[in-house]
Amino acid sequence: MATPTLVKQSTTTAWPEQGQWTYDDWLRLPTDTFRYEIIEGELFVSPSPGTNHQIAVSSLLAAMHYHARHNNLGLVLTSPISVRLPLRDSIVQPDILFVRRERIAIVKDDVIDGAPDLVVEILSPSNWVYDRSHKQEAYLQAGVREYWIVDYRARTVDVLVLEDDEYVQRGQYGDGSMVASETLTGFSIAVAEIFAR
Repeated sequence: MATPTLVKQSTTTAWPEQGQWTYDDWLRLPTDTFRYEIIEGELFVSPSPGTNHQIAVSSLLAAMHYHARHNNLGLVLTSPISVRLPLRDSIVQPDILFVRRERIAIVKDDVIDGAPDLVVEILSPSNWVYDRSHKQEAYLQAGVREYWIVDYRARTVDVLVLEDDEYVQRGQYGDGSMVASETLTGFSIAVAEIFAR
């Protein structure tokens, strides 16, 4: 997690102070290898992910996408994808997201305009605190029904499910076990398969 000082200042562009960032400001940010996200007006900047991160993303994305499409359950997408959460000035880019078929209207041409049903974040050395704190709280407040936190260093998957306005951990799954989703109905995958090279 970094501060807006990573954003290059120019004589023609004035960037807002922390706490004042908006979707319109986000649209003016540079297109480069950094991931820019805003949560309640605060800008967060992350570097591009490494190989282990992308292996986990690719494995999960392929399996989830096939399952959702084969069973006509909805749409699975991957970052970079813009998600405007129903919170003040909040736009994030989850590693993977799922939107149920019944809620597909929130998928617009340029943004997901609302809370996805399932979000997956792959932890990296640069973002693990952010994903387990700021982003987790933002997903909770926005009403994301299920949140997976994938840690390729520990080779684990934490599954959090929204119940009575809080996340309840269904479990932490490691090598040798299967992890399943309540929201992406019928989907399960061996944890070892997520991290396989």
